[in-house]
Amino acid sequence: MEDKSKKININHYADGTTSVLRKKVVFTELRFYQRSEVLYHLTKTFCQRFLPERGDRTVDQMVQAARSTKQNITEGCSDGQTSMESELKLLGIARGSNLELLEDYHDYINYHGHEEWFGKNPRSKPLHEFCREHSLLDDYKPLFAKMNDEELANMAICLCHQIDKALTKYIERRDREFVIEGGIRERMTAARLEQRATQRETIETQARRIEEQARTINYLKAEVERLRSQLRDLESGFPGNQEASSPGISGFSG
Repeated sequence: MEDKSKKININHYADGTTSVLRKKVVFTELRFYQRSEVLYHLTKTFCQRFLPERGDRTVDQMVQAARSTKQNITEGCSDGQTSMESELKLLGIARGSNLELLEDYHDYINYHGHEEWFGKNPRSKPLHEFCREHSLLDDYKPLFAKMNDEELANMAICLCHQIDKALTKYIERRDREFVIEGGIRERMTAARLEQRATQRETIETQARRIEEQARTINYLKAEVERLRSQLRDLESGFPGNQEASSPGISGFSG
């Protein structure tokens, strides 16, 4: 049976220790998050300018839906480092809130007799190109006070569609990762197994080095003994040593 833990991408600390945490997602760099931030501020401006301050629950619902989209993306991406289940759930809520807001803008367009810019509408292409090429709030802010309600509503609809498309693809990718890698328990198991394997490999490497060093020490000991033996042989062959130990010479002198 194939070891599924091998498919899990395990991160490591600087010292090589395995980590159960997934790679951190910098959500502020995600374009669908950036657009959700634009959409939130656009919606607040839209409600302040074109909807009554009191007596209309639509204002609170639209602002809350826009905020929910942005905040659940933030929380989902942050929680995803430890829990992919939480990430998928929160990103699903973000997508639902975004679609709810999209429906509110559709309702406004239809109720006030405005035209939605899509298809062959001459204003559709420039709007979609602008929203596709720009995702930062600073690019949109100067336009909020200049555009009328039809223009702002269509811009919001365009942003909602782009957020939904990108968010859907992101959720699908995370879902596939979850099916392959599992949740935190699977990552904990895989991280421990990898850490143990690393420790075992380190121990085996150290054992091999110790064996090599032992062989080297034994070789050096034998070499030292051999050299000592040669030295003793040389010393026993000196002329002074031979005269002192030779019986013939000793008898002659007597």
